Amino acid sequence: MDCACGHAHTVALDPSGTPVPLTPAPVALHGHLTCRDKAQLLTALDLLQDHADASRAEPGCLRFDIAQSDDPMVWTLAEVFADEDAFAAHQARTASSPWGQRSRDMGRDFRRHPAQVLIRPEVPSDHAALDTLLTLAFGGPSEARLLRSLRADGDLSHSLVVHVEGVPVGHVALSPLRAAGPAFALAPLTVHPAMQRRGIGRALIEAALRAAAAPVVVLGDPAVYAGSGFVPADPVSPHAGPGLQIHGTLPPGSTIAHAAAFATL
Repeated sequence: MDCACGHAHTVALDPSGTPVPLTPAPVALHGHLTCRDKAQLLTALDLLQDHADASRAEPGCLRFDIAQSDDPMVWTLAEVFADEDAFAAHQARTASSPWGQRSRDMGRDFRRHPAQVLIRPEVPSDHAALDTLLTLAFGGPSEARLLRSLRADGDLSHSLVVHVEGVPVGHVALSPLRAAGPAFALAPLTVHPAMQRRGIGRALIEAALRAAAAPVVVLGDPAVYAGSGFVPADPVSPHAGPGLQIHGTLPPGSTIAHAAAFATL
């Protein structure tokens, strides 16, 4: 939907996937902002875009969408924050901002509730958001580029997304390994910085193992993967070392090779 400020927004929600129990749950806010007169409408048109941009820049803000309805005096909002602390920080910043100061008398009808966290396969509409998530989580573009290359090469065997109302907050990919039998590489694995240490990574790993139903090799911190049953791996590989781990078994002395996209890392 395009609003009168000239920017495109969406408030579509995505209810698909299997629930991932999470404590604390993210906080969602949905509802309407109503301008009572032309002066308030002009204030909204003048300040709302800056407020939206500042909100989206908050570390704990996962979603901030706003759109004018068919009635230009009424705006529809959908917001999601990582937890109660993130929502409280948003409220504090808003209260002291030009928007907070000048919009106090506008009508507000919002519903606040815990947001459900869900896991499902990647869909095409996730691609841009996954680029953003991986770049944010890894502090650079390499892993986002890896995911794009796996997808483009036809080597993305499984791509699973944890999302909150359609916003990806976690992701894991499986790609085929050349090995003595069916096997997969698990990479990249990422969780939004504001959502880490709450079980999303473990849920993604376990979902990937179920999807693979075959040996899975990973290169990473053993402390992260040991709890999901990974053990040190001994296959012949350019990545051999303490971080190379496997779930399942391959014949002793096996040689493995990752998909071509990994050569760019």
